[in-house]
Amino acid sequence: MKIEQIYTGCIAHAAYYIESNGEAAIFDPLREVQPYIDEATKDGSKINYIFETHFHADFVSGHLDLAQKTGAKIVYGPTAKPNFDAIIATDGQEFKVGGVTIKVIHTPGHTLESTCYLVTDETGKQHGIITGDTLFIGDVGRPDLAQELVEDLTQEVLANHLYDSLRNKIMPLNDDLIVYPNHGAGSACGKNMSKETTDTLGNQKKVNYALRADMTREEFIAELLDGLTPPPAYFPQNVMMNIQGYESLENIMNKSNKALSPEEFETIANQSEALVLDVRHENDFIKEHIPSSIFIGLHGQFAPWVGALIRDTKQPILLITPDGMEKETITRLSRVGFDNTLGYLNGGLKAWKNAGFETDTIDSITPEEFASKYVNSIIVDARKPSEYKAEHVEKAINIPLDYVNEQLAEVPKNEHFFLHCAGGYRSVIMASILKSRGYHNMINVEKGIAGIRTTNVPLTTFVCPSTLK
Repeated sequence: MKIEQIYTGCIAHAAYYIESNGEAAIFDPLREVQPYIDEATKDGSKINYIFETHFHADFVSGHLDLAQKTGAKIVYGPTAKPNFDAIIATDGQEFKVGGVTIKVIHTPGHTLESTCYLVTDETGKQHGIITGDTLFIGDVGRPDLAQELVEDLTQEVLANHLYDSLRNKIMPLNDDLIVYPNHGAGSACGKNMSKETTDTLGNQKKVNYALRADMTREEFIAELLDGLTPPPAYFPQNVMMNIQGYESLENIMNKSNKALSPEEFETIANQSEALVLDVRHENDFIKEHIPSSIFIGLHGQFAPWVGALIRDTKQPILLITPDGMEKETITRLSRVGFDNTLGYLNGGLKAWKNAGFETDTIDSITPEEFASKYVNSIIVDARKPSEYKAEHVEKAINIPLDYVNEQLAEVPKNEHFFLHCAGGYRSVIMASILKSRGYHNMINVEKGIAGIRTTNVPLTTFVCPSTLK
């Protein structure tokens, strides 16, 4: 038996490929499905099943494209109601992939249809369990994603379901089972995920707060919901795409991967109300960019920030990308449901300037320059509240990038201020958003708190960063 994990760096999502005796199955496939087909072809296998652990919120699954290309059957757990042909399995139902047995274990909690899959190898030994977003390494799935779609499914209702699922369905299983979760550190689908990608169930019972043997239902719900920040705005839109269906990635690429001259680019921007999205490095954006464009660098947590800040997956988008990264950018946008890319600027900023169009800059200084100027100045810290509480510049205002749209009124309007984050990525995103809305009174601090820490600027520390969840 062969089990292979296929990751994307942007959202820490794992898809699993299982092959046995010429047959294969895919669990929670990513939207670009060709790697799975290539893997099966290399193994001389036929993909029989596409197992979905739930209707995903943080990405658009590749189940429909993969089924269309391979003839494989899509499988969901009990209570799922997709708008396309699928096998809705019963709790305990078993499927054969070569000599491997895959058992459906219905585990409502993250969502009502959430399902884990117990994998037994050709010898009859239980090998592992693919847990989707039910059980992570160090955490469990957040229970608050369904309320946007079904009002009665409150986070408390789903947390109750999750408590029962973990204790009645997961914890009684063998300690030597390998846990294969869908996400690791960095995902918004949980709050305390480990950087490790697998572990034994027995060890998770020892170290995972949610699997504590003596934990009461009330304690579980309180700890699970404590510190749970609002989910990104695009999550419900992705859920609906995964339930209702979506346009194929090939079609998206054919209509979106268009090279536009500067004149075409400007005309479309003016006529379509498209958002101009610059995905180059923040240092390049600081030096020059198209006025009113938004920066979200492709090298960082690109897809989650796009989803959190742009919000509407139908928003028309025009791209400025590093040379040769146009297709990659369109693909990564489509992974989180942003399928309305109208094209990219051919020749980049050089072509834009040669055509006579204006560019803008971000005022930016080094940490050393900041250290000589910050006293008695307003400082805005764009990091998460937990990062801010760990350590921050004295009297800095915390306006997390995640909530800049909601907290815009807290941004100083009439006074100059310094803006920083952890390393320089998020502060430039925030600066670009503020500039697009008419704020021109901020100065970005390069390298963020990491750079400030090397200067003589005193930092206030409340909590040791290593203890933060």
